[in-house]
Amino acid sequence: MIKENLSPKNKEWNGYLITTDPRKMQVNAIHQWLATKSHWAINIPFDTVKGMVENSFCIGVFTKDNLQIGFARLITDYVVFAYLADVYIEKEHRGKGLSKMMMDMMMEEEWVQNLRRLFLATKDAHKLYEKYGFSKLRYPERMMEVFKEDAYAKVANQKQ
Repeated sequence: MIKENLSPKNKEWNGYLITTDPRKMQVNAIHQWLATKSHWAINIPFDTVKGMVENSFCIGVFTKDNLQIGFARLITDYVVFAYLADVYIEKEHRGKGLSKMMMDMMMEEEWVQNLRRLFLATKDAHKLYEKYGFSKLRYPERMMEVFKEDAYAKVANQKQ
């Protein structure tokens, strides 16, 4: 299987470390950002984020002091399909090209280049993703979804 054979990639860039090493991902920092600062995962439970990180191909951005200030993940089978999700850079570190560097590293992975289909949803970063080949859905009439807006609340209530 591809996932088990992947070697983590590291890139030092402008004083930051960008890495695909799953051991370096700081679930507490990722959870804090998603649960309090994202517009798509407010109040997401910690255990949900932990599972997301463990079960996805992740990339993170770290300061010299080893603080995680950026993150993205691909939900994937590693051979045909991937969904890009949870992309962020902390506000005070934006405008430095870090999201582009994360995308460059991710999209340069040979297995990613061989995928048949990549998806994402974005509210306001269309221009960034267009640079990597993303476009409007080719056949939107074929796409469907199940959306459970209260899913995080149900998870939290089940733990109580």
